[in-house]
Amino acid sequence: MQYWINTISRAHVLTGVGGGFTQADHGRDTRLRQLRRGDWLVFYSPRTEFRGGEPLQAFTAMGQIADDAPYQVEMTLTFHPGRRAVTFVASREAPIQPLIPGLSFIEDKQRWGFPFRRGLFRVERADFAQIAAAMGVALDPAVT
Repeated sequence: MQYWINTISRAHVLTGVGGGFTQADHGRDTRLRQLRRGDWLVFYSPRTEFRGGEPLQAFTAMGQIADDAPYQVEMTLTFHPGRRAVTFVASREAPIQPLIPGLSFIEDKQRWGFPFRRGLFRVERADFAQIAAAMGVALDPAVT
């Protein structure tokens, strides 16, 4: 089992929660192929909307990958994004600021936003567990 962060606006996260899916990399499925059924995924939303919106800087949803491979949907004639099915869990939004000092994947605490520019990326279980606790989600302690 692996642990992932996907950087997406809150509006897009909410669309995914409503539909039980995630997208990444503006619809490309390249990194989505790295996810495996049962992997945990948390969403970090720097803003409320994709283009513009208000600054948010919070973790906004969490779930587990529920399929075995990316699938494609047709949103428009020219946009067919790759998606992964996600089973979302009940959680609350958690601002990132209080978590920054304890997250090991943020090496430069002054430029803490840099890792999130990667979009979808893997993190260690300990980091994910800190985020999950802040969101009110208890990870199974028996799973490593």
